[in-house]
Amino acid sequence: MNRPLRRPSAPPAASASGAPAPGAARLGWLDALRGIAALIVALHHFDVLRMLPFGGTIWRNFDMGLFGVMLFFIVSGYIIPASLERRGDVRGFWIGRIFRIYPALIAAFALSIMMLPKGDGSVALLRTGDDLVSLVANGLMLQDLLGVVNGMNVTWTLCYEMVFYFLVTALFTRNLHRHSAPIAVALAGVALAVGTAVGSHLLVSGPGSVRLLLLIVTPLVIAGLAAVLSGNRALTQAGALLLAGVGLVLISLNGRAPAFETWMIFATMFAGTAVYRAQHGQLGRTPALLACGFVIVAGVLVGWLHNRGEIVEHTWTASWQSWSLSYFAAWAFFAVGFLLRKRHFPKVLTWLGAVSFSLYLVHIPLLRTIEPVFGIPPLPTSVLGRIAWTAIFLGVLLAVSHLMYRFVEMPMQRLGRRVQQSVNRRHPAPPAPPAEPARTAPVPAGSSGG
Repeated sequence: MNRPLRRPSAPPAASASGAPAPGAARLGWLDALRGIAALIVALHHFDVLRMLPFGGTIWRNFDMGLFGVMLFFIVSGYIIPASLERRGDVRGFWIGRIFRIYPALIAAFALSIMMLPKGDGSVALLRTGDDLVSLVANGLMLQDLLGVVNGMNVTWTLCYEMVFYFLVTALFTRNLHRHSAPIAVALAGVALAVGTAVGSHLLVSGPGSVRLLLLIVTPLVIAGLAAVLSGNRALTQAGALLLAGVGLVLISLNGRAPAFETWMIFATMFAGTAVYRAQHGQLGRTPALLACGFVIVAGVLVGWLHNRGEIVEHTWTASWQSWSLSYFAAWAFFAVGFLLRKRHFPKVLTWLGAVSFSLYLVHIPLLRTIEPVFGIPPLPTSVLGRIAWTAIFLGVLLAVSHLMYRFVEMPMQRLGRRVQQSVNRRHPAPPAPPAEPARTAPVPAGSSGG
């Protein structure tokens, strides 16, 4: 009988009750980065630059939204593979991901649909005229790669996160997960070489082809997820390869974003993983620095080479400078956080990181809900009025995000841990010896990305 694919992991960072184990504090610097990234994205959609004297100049040369999401992707790249490898258990990783993401996502959709009228385009789930397609594609978290309208504006990033999970799972099951640096370099090279040569949504040409693609992809993804959740070694490996194959086909041929942006996102995440490996002795510092340096340079160059003309409408940036400077700034900000990782971060920043996922999901629906209450637009003309409006928005946003974290995210994550423990008791997964020794450090529970 095939054994479940499980490798020895570092000591667990949480007790059975879900409380942090002794010495397993959250990674404050990652929380701070994630919280700041979410807040900057929210302020970007709040259009805070319009309130500043030189906001137009800043907007033409720096995109707050791109900065925020790229910072998110770097952090995810750093922490997601670490979360999988800490567990050493593919099934446990996926149970954790499901309970980490879907409850908050469902709650955000429900709240948004209740708050916003049908004519508001910031929430499109069940409002596209093809409710079943909308529900299935967004339920798979692959809608942006299937030619289906995102259920909420911001959920496009979750599609890339999902494919990243597919890829790191496949690499882990094939014992190739330590090759993050060359993978990052290769993906950045593809971004440079392909640029805009490959079009968007090549596999779909209309509603009929979207449904056909969904009919093909849905059973493949469900079968792959069922296999990786089975705990059986052979099935897990086959399922992981199936998911990775589906993901690679979609990002190669059916992305909405320009090809260089898609490939740079994945290069960025794998470069973030290379930072983690260098930190914990799984990769030499020089190869890690060279790999990350190449990815950063490639990220700046693709903006200069490809983010011009009509393409800027697809990247939602104002110019090539806006793309390149924002991308570079995201890495610079991450580097500062990494250098300060041993410092104590203010509790407000670590709290902001804890609520960041809820904040990211609900900020646009909340903004659209409270704008009419205060007669906006137009924006207040006085400085005091603009400060007051910003304070009101942030106050409501942070309060709702905290409530979602407290009453949705935390209980569901605790439930996920109980489900995982129950599954492991009924179907224990004996550890398989690792293919190669590595010096790793435990990753605190709850610090994983998303």
